[in-house]
Amino acid sequence: RSPDEAAETVKSVLESVAVPVIVTGHSHFAKINEVMKKFCEVTAGENCLINYVETDNYKTIAAACIAYKHTLVAQSPIDVNLAKQLNILLADMDFPRDRIVMDPLTSTLGYGIEYSYSVMERIRMAAMTQQDEKLQLPMICNVGKEVWKIKEAKISQEEAPLLGDPLKRAILLEAMTALLLLFAGGDILVMRHPDAVALVRGFIKDLMG
Repeated sequence: RSPDEAAETVKSVLESVAVPVIVTGHSHFAKINEVMKKFCEVTAGENCLINYVETDNYKTIAAACIAYKHTLVAQSPIDVNLAKQLNILLADMDFPRDRIVMDPLTSTLGYGIEYSYSVMERIRMAAMTQQDEKLQLPMICNVGKEVWKIKEAKISQEEAPLLGDPLKRAILLEAMTALLLLFAGGDILVMRHPDAVALVRGFIKDLMG
């Protein structure tokens, strides 16, 4: 679709809901730059969370977010130093620090989540114990996207009878992955299944109570 069509689609969503909106694009640099630039212009002042920019493609979208007052996701590939580097690059553009959300990239339970966890944990430790301002930013975790694409979330009971009910299995995978990333320091959990969301909300309520 053209940038104009994409912008109108998101604008219609904004007009239909009264909650914060995250706008996510694909990874084709040239196309996504045009789409996000147009979208930011059409929805000036709505302060949407634009997901995402990375080290090799940040200037165009970041400039549009500054001009039209949107918040930005800074995505880096599971590395503390790369996360900090992108935040520094955005700071060099005078991007407001209170409008940056970090995405250090995450995996799912059983697929190397320990590494994701340790990187997030190190980001939080540097931010709090070392007072590193460049890392004192909220983190977003795209849990649903990661969980629902793995084999264990899709394989049928006939194919893998020992894994039990496939729907319950996938819901628990999403909920457990979300809780682990919450413990690691995640602030925003992007989830898909309402039952998984309910499990996590219940846990947070018990924890805070």
